[in-house]
Amino acid sequence: MKEKRLVRFQKWMARGSLIAGVCWGIFFSFYFMEESIPDKIRIEKGKEENFDFHLPVTGEMEQAGLEVFGNQSPTVEKDKIKLDLNQSFSLKSQKQGSYSMTCRLFGLFHMKEVNVEVVEQEKVVPCGIPVGIYVKTDGILIIGTGTVTGRDGMNYEPAENLVKSGDYVKTVNDQVIENKEDLIEKINQCQGEPVILGILREEEYIQLKLQPVQTAEEEYKLGIWVRDDLAGVGTLTFYDEQKQYGALGHPVSDLDTGTQVSMGEGTLYDAEIAGITKGEKGSPGEIAGVITYLDQYRLGTVEENTNVGIYGKLEKTPEKVGEESFCPVGFKQEIEEGEAKIISTVSGERKEYSIVITDLDYNSENKGILFQVTDPELLNLTGGIVQGMSGSPILQNGKVIGAVTHVFVQDASKGYGIFIENMLNH
Repeated sequence: MKEKRLVRFQKWMARGSLIAGVCWGIFFSFYFMEESIPDKIRIEKGKEENFDFHLPVTGEMEQAGLEVFGNQSPTVEKDKIKLDLNQSFSLKSQKQGSYSMTCRLFGLFHMKEVNVEVVEQEKVVPCGIPVGIYVKTDGILIIGTGTVTGRDGMNYEPAENLVKSGDYVKTVNDQVIENKEDLIEKINQCQGEPVILGILREEEYIQLKLQPVQTAEEEYKLGIWVRDDLAGVGTLTFYDEQKQYGALGHPVSDLDTGTQVSMGEGTLYDAEIAGITKGEKGSPGEIAGVITYLDQYRLGTVEENTNVGIYGKLEKTPEKVGEESFCPVGFKQEIEEGEAKIISTVSGERKEYSIVITDLDYNSENKGILFQVTDPELLNLTGGIVQGMSGSPILQNGKVIGAVTHVFVQDASKGYGIFIENMLNH
């Protein structure tokens, strides 16, 4: 009897495993197909853009202003175009605008909405040169808390479990503070009375009451470590005809807290590469740079710190770029797996280096291009991609298609890049 029950249980488990496997397979297939179609598609006004998804999916969108070409005859119903995404097709429009394409699996099950934007042709100057970045934080960044020794010889932790690493101090007793010195001055003015800190925490404004500790005559402390500015070296990616620039391809983050810096005013400077630590397995290399904070080395302003890079305006054209050479922007659908180039100044000279694009993720914010460095000179110089090369432009078929953003810690020859259209459309 027990043997029969055991056999039944085993059969039940086998059927359950089979059902679970089938469900998982269906889910994975659906997810794969959904990710294979970009959330956003940009096409150039007046130009025929080609697409080849090869998926059992239909796309339905407004007909007005759009032309469809290719191996299929699109169905038109009530001013709607129905496309078969299992066949190659091309889209073209003579006017700028935005369209929504509804994608359905097998023409039945809703999969996603794709935004189709028709834009004017864009051209930028690819740079690939080192720049110094100096920014003031928007508020006083709290790095952490610590123990302070009071005038009585006792140890205190007045900020423990109250403030958090990554908080920004905006006010003291409702008075706006501008820098670290201002914060220290206002804490000392309290004469030991409790103070109310106005804190910005993850976009929420809160007020916290802290008791300062007297550490010396006319000196009081809260036991918090703070920062009100930061500086570093990165790579300038591009600038346009209006001298608006983009750099890095990822946000500026604080080294201690790991959080994206809430930025106030900032300045972009020319920078020189002082040395290179070669990347090795398990240890990413880096570029050491020198920034000279003099007006003659000032390049422009730093105005935005976003998930896809920093932005501002150049006040003069960087000499290292040389003669301005505008390149057209390549969209996601134009990028091919295979040979490409990156521009970098790691050798001291602005040069192109060979890479191979091995995979594409259309919906990734800043890791959409997976590539491997194949250039012998760059591999010998840096081992591949090192910290400080983020922002180096990626070119293919005469167009700017992206920028370097991340390196593989276990293999410096491999890296990720962001689509240039993500940087331009921040």
